[in-house]
Amino acid sequence: MLSKTIVHIPHSRTTIPEIERERFLLSNEKLYEELILMTDLYTDELFNLGDGARCAIFPVSRLVVDPERFRDDADEPMASRGMGAIYTKTSHGRPLRAEPDPTERRRLLAAYYDPHHAELSRAVTSAIDTHGKCVVIDAHSFPSAALPCDLDQSPNRPDICIGTDAFHTPTDLEVHAVSLFEGAGWSVVVNRPYTGAIFPIERYGLDRRVAALMVEVNRHLYMNETTGEKLRSFDACRDRLQRCPHALMVHAERMLDQP
Repeated sequence: MLSKTIVHIPHSRTTIPEIERERFLLSNEKLYEELILMTDLYTDELFNLGDGARCAIFPVSRLVVDPERFRDDADEPMASRGMGAIYTKTSHGRPLRAEPDPTERRRLLAAYYDPHHAELSRAVTSAIDTHGKCVVIDAHSFPSAALPCDLDQSPNRPDICIGTDAFHTPTDLEVHAVSLFEGAGWSVVVNRPYTGAIFPIERYGLDRRVAALMVEVNRHLYMNETTGEKLRSFDACRDRLQRCPHALMVHAERMLDQP
């Protein structure tokens, strides 16, 4: 049966199609370094909940198009840093590619952004049609030290960041998520250093049948942040971590069943 839970994984891929590579201004070496900094490596493995949840994985690098930014730069705070839906600056504020003209912008959004959001919308609609409600777990990782592009430059980042939305995140879901990860022995902070959670934009602030929660994992727990290689402890960390979102999924689905 179709699950009530959708795991959204927007930043796990490093793929840059050849047609897009030629538009980047970085050398292969510098582009690789930027990919290590900006990619949520291995989150497709860390948040693999098996057949219990439907996954929506963005198929290319966020450096091509970032599906978690607002489509319109006027609505996106990070656009002022050259990191709206289409990045023109690197994480350190250096030129990544030329500002796309309107035609190029429409092409990129139509090729990558719009199909992904349409897939997410279909997944949510299917779950609601089947169950009446659904929950979206927005899965990310983050660097142990703030990047220059980050809005939150606070030190002492937690192991786990839980992101919430005032309308779409039930308080019970937030509290349970914090309890699960703290119970696994990790430090947890809500909405720091990142905030919010993904959901179909056409339902934003309108449809309480869609519950949403973001889970961000500090990369120092599972990978070498310079090379991108997995730590020896990766498998143990993955197994320990998966128990939390799996338990969260079970709790969320039970919560959604309540009248």
